[in-house]
Amino acid sequence: MKKKVAVIFTGGTISMKIDPRIDAAIPALSSEEILAMVTNIEKFAEIEIINFAKLPGPHMTPNKMMELAKLVKETIRRDDITGVVVTHGTDTLEETAYLLDLTIKSEKPIIVVGAMRNGSELGYDGPSNLSASICTAISEKAKGRGVLVVMNNEVNAASEVTKTNTLSLNTFKSPEFGPLGIVDNDEVIFYRDIINHEHIETDSIEPKVALIKCAAGMDDDIINFCIETGYKGIVIEALGRGNVPPDMVKGIKKAIENDIPVVIVSRCPTGRVLDTYGYPGAGRTLRQLGAIFGNNLPGQKARIKLMLALSITKNMNKIKEIFEKDIYK
Repeated sequence: MKKKVAVIFTGGTISMKIDPRIDAAIPALSSEEILAMVTNIEKFAEIEIINFAKLPGPHMTPNKMMELAKLVKETIRRDDITGVVVTHGTDTLEETAYLLDLTIKSEKPIIVVGAMRNGSELGYDGPSNLSASICTAISEKAKGRGVLVVMNNEVNAASEVTKTNTLSLNTFKSPEFGPLGIVDNDEVIFYRDIINHEHIETDSIEPKVALIKCAAGMDDDIINFCIETGYKGIVIEALGRGNVPPDMVKGIKKAIENDIPVVIVSRCPTGRVLDTYGYPGAGRTLRQLGAIFGNNLPGQKARIKLMLALSITKNMNKIKEIFEKDIYK
């Protein structure tokens, strides 16, 4: 018997074509039309189509991600399902993939996939990406590796991958450590694995979390705005090793005193944050104030993680443990 893969369609460029009236891409292709372009896939797997939405990437919200996570959980638990593939808009694909990775514990493969070119463009990459994803979903080697992102015949971990280019077909990369493997001749080949897979057991999310990017000379105006308007958490993409301009420190201190967790990550594309420096605004200062360090997560993923953490606890020490356990002393 052929293995059965559920393909959950959520939208994105993979489901778009050019509308001649406005000369721009919009959602247009049905799931059946997309799968019809994945030639000979029936020789490899039985496909079950599940239509979730037709959302462009920027229309995806944290609450929608949680709805999707619930659907994926229900689907992956079925005895007849070998794996799940989720199509998604590439603009927010890494955030959804990371949320699924944190909230779903399953040995069965879960793959997130998209396209960089729409169905009206030359070289439409949707069908090839989808076929590689289905081949990964039916592979025994893909079991127990967490949520994977398959694009351009590369397999990346949801916890590591990020969109690096606005146009390139190979936009999804893991800048720190590289891909886990490749899809070659319809077979997935893994070259490395991730040792620790994090899990946050929750069915809800706290969407009121801000993301602030540091730049030279910034002050605490935005932080104060977040405090005054009821934000429950703040992620700061700090400079370098985890340092901020000194005029931001007062706002960070105020947020922490108001029981609003502040997570520090770096605006650098690779490397982790650490309290190496001790001048005003440096990492040591922020850590002494009670700021939480987010290791090597980019801001958008640290925000997802903080949203999930806040859904299960408001205790600062417990949130700190979620982010820092086994990473920082």
